[in-house]
Amino acid sequence: MPEMRYKGIVQKGREYGKTLGFPTLNIKIDGDAVSGIFAANVTIEAKTYPAAAYTDLSRGVLEAYLLDYSGDLYGKEIEIELLKKIREDETFADEASLKTAIAADVAKIREYFTL
Repeated sequence: MPEMRYKGIVQKGREYGKTLGFPTLNIKIDGDAVSGIFAANVTIEAKTYPAAAYTDLSRGVLEAYLLDYSGDLYGKEIEIELLKKIREDETFADEASLKTAIAADVAKIREYFTL
Protein backbone atom coordinates (compact mmCIF):
# COMPACT_ATOMS: atom_id res chain seq x y z
CA MET A 1 0.00 0.00 0.00
CA PRO A 2 1.46 3.41 -0.92
CA GLU A 3 2.18 5.98 1.76
CA MET A 4 -0.93 7.89 2.82
CA ARG A 5 0.95 10.88 4.24
CA TYR A 6 2.70 13.42 2.01
CA LYS A 7 4.87 16.45 2.81
CA GLY A 8 5.74 19.27 0.51
CA ILE A 9 6.00 22.98 -0.15
CA VAL A 10 2.81 24.64 -1.39
CA GLN A 11 3.35 25.60 -5.02
CA LYS A 12 1.36 27.66 -7.45
CA GLY A 13 -0.90 25.48 -9.55
CA ARG A 14 -3.16 26.14 -12.52
CA GLU A 15 -5.64 27.91 -10.17
CA TYR A 16 -8.47 25.93 -11.78
CA GLY A 17 -9.92 24.99 -8.38
CA LYS A 18 -10.05 28.66 -7.49
CA THR A 19 -12.12 29.42 -10.61
CA LEU A 20 -14.54 26.65 -9.57
CA GLY A 21 -14.88 28.08 -6.05
CA PHE A 22 -12.64 25.46 -4.40
CA PRO A 23 -9.09 26.88 -4.15
CA THR A 24 -6.51 24.19 -3.45
CA LEU A 25 -3.04 23.85 -1.99
CA ASN A 26 -0.75 21.98 -4.36
CA ILE A 27 2.29 19.88 -3.51
CA LYS A 28 4.39 17.64 -5.75
CA ILE A 29 4.08 13.86 -5.31
CA ASP A 30 5.65 10.86 -7.00
CA GLY A 31 3.98 8.25 -9.17
CA ASP A 32 3.53 5.80 -6.29
CA ALA A 33 0.69 7.82 -4.76
CA VAL A 34 -2.83 6.46 -4.52
CA SER A 35 -5.41 8.01 -6.83
CA GLY A 36 -8.84 9.40 -6.07
CA ILE A 37 -10.75 11.89 -3.95
CA PHE A 38 -10.17 11.72 -0.17
CA ALA A 39 -11.12 13.15 3.19
CA ALA A 40 -7.81 14.42 4.53
CA ASN A 41 -6.08 16.27 7.32
CA VAL A 42 -3.67 19.04 6.36
CA THR A 43 -1.12 20.13 8.94
CA ILE A 44 0.40 23.60 8.65
CA GLU A 45 2.76 24.84 11.35
CA ALA A 46 1.47 22.30 13.93
CA LYS A 47 -2.21 23.13 13.27
CA THR A 48 -4.43 20.57 11.51
CA TYR A 49 -7.32 21.40 9.19
CA PRO A 50 -9.95 19.12 7.62
CA ALA A 51 -9.74 19.01 3.83
CA ALA A 52 -10.85 17.45 0.57
CA ALA A 53 -7.87 16.07 -1.34
CA TYR A 54 -7.35 14.97 -4.93
CA THR A 55 -4.36 13.16 -6.38
CA ASP A 56 -3.61 14.16 -9.97
CA LEU A 57 -1.10 11.47 -10.86
CA SER A 58 -0.78 12.65 -14.47
CA ARG A 59 0.61 15.99 -13.21
CA GLY A 60 2.32 14.54 -10.11
CA VAL A 61 0.33 16.83 -7.81
CA LEU A 62 -1.69 16.37 -4.64
CA GLU A 63 -4.30 19.10 -4.25
CA ALA A 64 -6.08 19.89 -0.98
CA TYR A 65 -9.08 22.16 -0.43
CA LEU A 66 -9.13 23.25 3.21
CA LEU A 67 -12.65 23.38 4.62
CA ASP A 68 -13.53 26.82 6.00
CA TYR A 69 -10.07 28.34 5.53
CA SER A 70 -8.84 31.31 3.58
CA GLY A 71 -5.33 32.65 3.35
CA ASP A 72 -2.14 32.55 1.32
CA LEU A 73 0.00 29.50 2.03
CA TYR A 74 2.35 29.56 -0.98
CA GLY A 75 5.85 28.52 0.05
CA LYS A 76 4.74 26.95 3.34
CA GLU A 77 5.59 23.36 4.18
CA ILE A 78 2.48 21.25 4.73
CA GLU A 79 1.67 17.63 5.43
CA ILE A 80 -1.41 15.98 3.92
CA GLU A 81 -2.72 12.76 5.45
CA LEU A 82 -5.29 10.91 3.35
CA LEU A 83 -7.89 9.47 5.72
CA LYS A 84 -10.76 8.00 3.70
CA LYS A 85 -11.30 7.52 -0.01
CA ILE A 86 -14.55 9.14 -1.14
CA ARG A 87 -14.48 8.05 -4.78
CA GLU A 88 -12.29 7.26 -7.76
CA ASP A 89 -11.08 10.00 -10.07
CA GLU A 90 -13.28 10.50 -13.11
CA THR A 91 -13.64 12.74 -16.16
CA PHE A 92 -16.62 15.08 -16.48
CA ALA A 93 -18.40 16.25 -19.61
CA ASP A 94 -18.28 19.92 -18.65
CA GLU A 95 -17.26 22.38 -15.96
CA ALA A 96 -20.76 22.52 -14.43
CA SER A 97 -20.76 18.74 -13.89
CA LEU A 98 -17.29 18.90 -12.32
CA LYS A 99 -18.34 21.72 -9.98
CA THR A 100 -21.44 19.76 -8.91
CA ALA A 101 -19.29 16.66 -8.22
CA ILE A 102 -16.78 18.66 -6.18
CA ALA A 103 -19.59 20.21 -4.11
CA ALA A 104 -21.00 16.72 -3.44
CA ASP A 105 -17.51 15.46 -2.48
CA VAL A 106 -17.03 18.36 -0.07
CA ALA A 107 -20.45 17.68 1.50
CA LYS A 108 -19.51 14.00 2.04
CA ILE A 109 -16.18 15.04 3.52
CA ARG A 110 -17.83 17.55 5.89
CA GLU A 111 -20.13 14.72 6.99
CA TYR A 112 -17.11 12.45 7.53
CA PHE A 113 -15.57 15.01 9.88
CA THR A 114 -18.79 15.53 11.87
CA LEU A 115 -19.35 11.83 12.61
